[in-house]
Amino acid sequence: MSDEAAKAGTHILVLPDEAATTRLARDIADILKTGDIVALSGHLGAGKSLLARAMLRRLAENPALEVPSPTFTLVQSYQTRGGDLLLHADLYRVRSPDELDDLGLIEDLERAITLVEWPDRAGARLPAGRRLDIVIEVDPENPESGRIATLSGGVLWRARLSIAIGARRLIDAAGWSEADRDFMLGDASSRAYERLTRENGENAILMISPPRPDGPAIRHGKPYSAIAHLAESVDAFVAMDKGLRSLGLSAPHILAQDLSTGLLLIEDLGPGLVIDENGPIPERYEAAARLLAELHRHALPTILPVAEARDHVIPDYDREALAIETELVLDWYAPHIAGVALPAVTRAEFGRIWDRLFDEIFASSTTWTLRDYHSPNLIWLPDRVGHARLGLIDFQDAVLGHPAYDLVSLGQDARVDVPAELELKLLAAYAGARRGNDPEFDLAGFAGAYAILGAQRNTKIAGIFARLDKRDGKPGYLKHLPRIETYLRRDLEHPALAELKAWYQAHLPKLFAGQAETAAEPAEAGAKGEQDPAPPESV
Repeated sequence: MSDEAAKAGTHILVLPDEAATTRLARDIADILKTGDIVALSGHLGAGKSLLARAMLRRLAENPALEVPSPTFTLVQSYQTRGGDLLLHADLYRVRSPDELDDLGLIEDLERAITLVEWPDRAGARLPAGRRLDIVIEVDPENPESGRIATLSGGVLWRARLSIAIGARRLIDAAGWSEADRDFMLGDASSRAYERLTRENGENAILMISPPRPDGPAIRHGKPYSAIAHLAESVDAFVAMDKGLRSLGLSAPHILAQDLSTGLLLIEDLGPGLVIDENGPIPERYEAAARLLAELHRHALPTILPVAEARDHVIPDYDREALAIETELVLDWYAPHIAGVALPAVTRAEFGRIWDRLFDEIFASSTTWTLRDYHSPNLIWLPDRVGHARLGLIDFQDAVLGHPAYDLVSLGQDARVDVPAELELKLLAAYAGARRGNDPEFDLAGFAGAYAILGAQRNTKIAGIFARLDKRDGKPGYLKHLPRIETYLRRDLEHPALAELKAWYQAHLPKLFAGQAETAAEPAEAGAKGEQDPAPPESV
């Protein structure tokens, strides 16, 4: 298949045996959405029914599902495990597209996933926009078991097909073709994950991270993601992964990669949590603090290799990035949670206060800032030793920032309550390790930067969680808001933040109205180690 054909949305696949045909069916089933139409064409005996049965069984999550041919009934209905409608139509006996009106098939298309054999009999009745055409033929060079499948679809299918077919090629080339694939996690961003499991129980993770499309320009002609320095491609993950592993740290080993499509097959570091039913496990959190101290004692490179003649430049966590993140609280938390509309002069005052605080941050040297250094992204590996006992994931948005930022991510974990006493122990563990290598380490200055960056981070997260609810229809994140508000109030008690605290008291008093509340439900949810899908940017 030529690159031009793939770019045009057409893929030609050689399927050497029935197992390969079944795998294709499962791969396509995994990308189908309600309203999609899969049009299956080919001569009698070419394998259309084999494809349809395998897709329906995958969609229904029932490998033993009875799938009789609908040649005489014309349409057979099924359900996914979640209750969504599946339709399997065989139009071989249809002589005119008008006959479809009596079947009610056309009326059901928008609310179902529909598989149609002999779609040519429907004429123009099957909408083109959501239609994926699969033409399957006997492979003349392997007529007994081989098939050739040609897949084509409109603009809505190009990215989905490229990812599905690219993932299959990557998995097969890496020797994982027979592994079961289970969807793990998705979010409002374009990243998704699958866990692959071999018969012997061995696991790997498929990371699906296609290049990030630019959003609307919001400032200086740049989208939010560019201003906030969010990873634009999988290159950032690969580079940081290699950099961390070169230091002896436990980032996942990359087993295979397709950089252009944004696919990685990586080591599964396992289920080891740094929290339990009681919340943070103190010794594991303290180990995480000491790991940061070890990382920060090195002079680290700012450019990392990705592949031959391909490098990644780690961006600076600059003033513009820090500032635009704080503004999320003005744009989303203020109107949606606090119920206030802030005038321009008040917003400008907020910006001026932060600008002065950022001056203090930029007076210090920078280091790798992983940006998501908290419980969902830390994996305990008891069989390893030293700092390698902590597995690290989700670091593709890393920047060059103040060393206090990642310690804030840990000590003020957005997903689980970190008691103030434990937070102080983390600061002490970090400072002790830093002083062991640098007796001149300035703890007072570091503590001030910690408070400033804690306020910045929690201000950002309050805005993100409000936006996830209001804009993206994800209210589940609101259960964490009381925790974020508590952390923010804690940060504002530092003398360096007196002016910012006064601004919050004057303009967002809601932040302090819940100060005496226990927030028992969010604390309980976090302590149980429940994992939310990751928001579409670093928190």
